[in-house]
Amino acid sequence: MQTVSNRGAGRRQRIVPPDFPDADSAIQPGRRTRPDGAVDILFVNPPAPDGGIWIRSQHRVGRRSREGMIWPQVGLAQMAALFPDLRVDVVDAIPSQMDWSTFEQLLEEARPRYYVTQVTAPTLRNDMYGAFLARSVGARTIAFGTHVTPVPRQTMETFPSLDFVLRGEPELTLRELVDTLNAAGSQSPVERSDGGWWPDVNPEFADRLQRLFTDADPDWHPAWSNPELSTLNHRLSAVKGLVWRDGSDVVVNPDRPFIRDLDDLPLPRHDLLPLGDYRAPMVRGPYSFVVTSRGCPANCRFCIKHVSYGRSVRFRSPESILAELELLVDLGVHSVNMYADLFTVSREQVVGLCELILERDLQLQWTCNSRVDFVDAEMLKLMSRAGCWMISWGIESGSEEILRRCWKGITPDQVERALRWAKAAGILNWGYFIIGLPGETTETIRETIRFSKKLPLDLVLFHIAAPHPGSPFFFEVVENGWFRPGTQWEQVDMDRSTVLDYPHLPAEELERWARRAFREWALRPGPILTYLRMLLKSPGLWRPALRIGLESLGWAAGRGEENHDTHSEESFGRWRESRTHS
Repeated sequence: MQTVSNRGAGRRQRIVPPDFPDADSAIQPGRRTRPDGAVDILFVNPPAPDGGIWIRSQHRVGRRSREGMIWPQVGLAQMAALFPDLRVDVVDAIPSQMDWSTFEQLLEEARPRYYVTQVTAPTLRNDMYGAFLARSVGARTIAFGTHVTPVPRQTMETFPSLDFVLRGEPELTLRELVDTLNAAGSQSPVERSDGGWWPDVNPEFADRLQRLFTDADPDWHPAWSNPELSTLNHRLSAVKGLVWRDGSDVVVNPDRPFIRDLDDLPLPRHDLLPLGDYRAPMVRGPYSFVVTSRGCPANCRFCIKHVSYGRSVRFRSPESILAELELLVDLGVHSVNMYADLFTVSREQVVGLCELILERDLQLQWTCNSRVDFVDAEMLKLMSRAGCWMISWGIESGSEEILRRCWKGITPDQVERALRWAKAAGILNWGYFIIGLPGETTETIRETIRFSKKLPLDLVLFHIAAPHPGSPFFFEVVENGWFRPGTQWEQVDMDRSTVLDYPHLPAEELERWARRAFREWALRPGPILTYLRMLLKSPGLWRPALRIGLESLGWAAGRGEENHDTHSEESFGRWRESRTHS
């Protein structure tokens, strides 16, 4: 019989120094290899938290789009235009309702050196997940927008996958940051013999860049070429408007001055956007935004726009705007929204633009926003002749007391007069109201509902007051303890719910009144007939219009909104194919 020996018998404990295998050195060369389709900078509007349609933009808050609007990402296209010397691309995950697994696959193919994304409070953790994925493929991650501008330290401390924040106006801060980081690596901007600093762009564009920087800040000198700044950290500390990490510390640099002349900005890279996928109520075909100005002189306490642009007001020349409109027409776009904090901030600009559109016989249909105290009957008639067919008005409340308390600076009489002027000019009116501003009572809400029914309105949205971080309203809510206990940033949502708990009006009551206000306005013969006429005028829009109408009525009835289906592989294939042919 064969004896089987057990090698473990009598084995004694033996401890040797650890000698773990090091596979990093074998893997690292492969990680540094980037695919042929890799980009230098990827500008990203990431997937939505629930697979639905969400609105994000450079100087607005994030919210779910109950009205079915898909906002063109012209802010990303504007930033991309600052980098003609690098390979850039824009990914807008919202139109195709891209899911995160598809987005991750896209990142693997794009392998960006820099990942630039906008961040809003209601989508904070969702947006930071995109930064986490980008870091995993080797990108440096950069955020901008209306949340990280007023809350930079907490955001950086909470989300270690975020490398940099651009506070306020992002374009020049991003350009200087990328040049500074590239100078620390293999791509090194050096000073030209003529005193310029961008040798890889044509001299005319380099002069434009230099003018943008020095007009805003006459003492500006590029951080990457300053011989007194010997280390990368020293150079990063000189980039105004930047928030960055120095070891475990979060450093907030001094603010960057605003761009003085918006005409010096290059035209946005609209060609990088999925123009055919954007939509708005009653708009057919490719659609985009044109930013006509930055800033607003009004002092509305609830508004987020002052977070990005303070109280400066800058507007482009009519000739500059027209050049962008002609660019869009060449791209097949004939529907435009004149996107601004306040489109009619300069009467001279609006009149000049309308006259140029008529003079060139530019075939455009366009919409805009306005305040009721920044229009007159003559100007509205000219706007209508030049192609304006709808104006969005911030009305907010029918109560003079609420309007006064929130520093809106208008009266109900002014509202009614301006909307009747617009209607007489053949322009549709879209009214925006806010339920739950400070001082609101059930009686002032009823007053607002009665007022909305009295006005010549074609569309309405009733939002719920939201204390967006950095706004005067936010600090008032903090001071008075009106935040619902346990509030998360993602709950600061103006569309579906509220975080406000007034002693006399708890959150549930505000939500109920917002839904009731929409029901009372919409379920009347006038709005129903207007809606049916719109459908008959544009049969091709029946399906989205019916879906949006049903969603709005579902919200008004208090039913939850279901997530939309995603079309992951189709959307990824479309993105990859478009990049192959570009």
